[in-house]
Amino acid sequence: MNEEKKQQVIALGRLGWSLRRIQSATGVRRETVGEYLKEAGIAIRAPGGWGRGQPKPAIQKSTDLATTDGASGPKPAIEVSTDSGATAASDPAEEVSTGVCSSASSCEAHREFIETSLAKGRNAMAIWQDLVDQYGFAHRYASVRRFVARFRTSTATEACAIITTQSGEESQVDYGSGPMVRNPATEKYRRTRLFVLTLGYSRKSVRLLTFSSSASIWAQLHERAFARLGGSTRTIVLDNLREGVIAPDIYDPTLNRVYADMLAHYSVTALPCRIRHPDRKGKVESAVGHAQKTPLKGLRFESLEEAQAYLDRWEERWADTRIHGTTKRQVAAMFAEERPCLQALPLEPFRYYSYGQRTVHLDGCVEVEAAYYGAPPGWIGRRVRVQWDALYVRLLDPRTGQLLREHLRAPRGAHRIQDQDRSRKTPSSVSHLLARADRAGAHVGQLCRAMHGSKGQAAVRRIQGVLALARKYGVAAVDGACAAAIELGIYEYPFVRRYLERVPAAPLSLRQVDPLIRQLTLYREVIERKTQENNI
Repeated sequence: MNEEKKQQVIALGRLGWSLRRIQSATGVRRETVGEYLKEAGIAIRAPGGWGRGQPKPAIQKSTDLATTDGASGPKPAIEVSTDSGATAASDPAEEVSTGVCSSASSCEAHREFIETSLAKGRNAMAIWQDLVDQYGFAHRYASVRRFVARFRTSTATEACAIITTQSGEESQVDYGSGPMVRNPATEKYRRTRLFVLTLGYSRKSVRLLTFSSSASIWAQLHERAFARLGGSTRTIVLDNLREGVIAPDIYDPTLNRVYADMLAHYSVTALPCRIRHPDRKGKVESAVGHAQKTPLKGLRFESLEEAQAYLDRWEERWADTRIHGTTKRQVAAMFAEERPCLQALPLEPFRYYSYGQRTVHLDGCVEVEAAYYGAPPGWIGRRVRVQWDALYVRLLDPRTGQLLREHLRAPRGAHRIQDQDRSRKTPSSVSHLLARADRAGAHVGQLCRAMHGSKGQAAVRRIQGVLALARKYGVAAVDGACAAAIELGIYEYPFVRRYLERVPAAPLSLRQVDPLIRQLTLYREVIERKTQENNI
């Protein structure tokens, strides 16, 4: 028998199932089941005692905010009921003997509220919590559960193996559907996404709401969860959603670059699940379902902040103080034990960046958000990987990932070229470009060579712009515009373009040239001021 089947048999034995029932559910003979249960130290009921065993711990515990004599005040955490769905005794006489009012007397006064909540899809636990918070309901959760059972039938859950982890070792993350929240952009209700991170040892969860998702948002939600927990785990289990995993593979998955670098910044290792095997992260799956069925079912909120505040209050008031159905301990108490075992957070937060691929153009630069950054010699016409943030632009080798060049961010239209990358001789591609300018016209070639002599490689794009104007307005008109620029001593592409836009078919008069000179002078002053600011 494989390990998965063995763990399933042991889990069913811990639930108190009989040997015959385990054999019927798993197909394993009773004798084999008995041997594995004895080996695991699980007691087997003696013959003649079938059906009369001791009740499970979850059946003996119930939640109440009042003592049996009617005095108000919270009970110890051990008295809080689990959310494992176990049924309690349904004998009304037993409830009366304990001093608690019967289900009819305690819940009948709130029948309309309970029926309305059931119509919204809320479960018995959520209804009991709302009664306590809103109406001061002073009776046990079992009373509400038995009252709700009259309106619907319960379904049995399928047993599965329990994965145990060391304190601070593992966490699990997942997305789920959140509540309807009014979108401020459209003033319409929109379905949110519920992000949940659950610690594997204590089952402490952090639940966050967002309207949209991307690789950066997915990573930022992790950071917010780590900040709330006060540390990070050593491993994190996730499914193969695109925000985290680009190419799923059980042995060598390809993670999103931003997400992988964020996890490396926090010293966390990602463990993606097998495809279509969500049971590996069953703890966070249960946490997502718990939030969807209990606090958020059937509710709408006017803002994302309001929804998040409501969810945080529920997390502190109910989720953290409950007795977990598997561990039989309070979640907050177990998290207090696990918190010192979490990894310390780094001193600086992770710096998010954008990335992509760019082609090195004839001027030896790549374009990033309308600014130009120089690449090393020999990369013209080749593709490079580029990463950029608010401060730096980095050029990387696409094969090895080696850093080629790092530049400070430049304003739109500006160039960043390191001195060692400036060629001392004119590249052959630029020489061919200047030769095309000479063939286009004498004044065109003279202006283009003057621009290249003063600007260097940065003038390549301006030369290409002048040649593009020749195709648009004709060689004769452009040659005349270049002659006017040379006569005035203005070796700038914007002057030629504006000259042709104003009077493309005839030369300009001095009255028409003066505004162009003033505009070009202002243009030069702005460029010089921005260059000085960037150098500072």
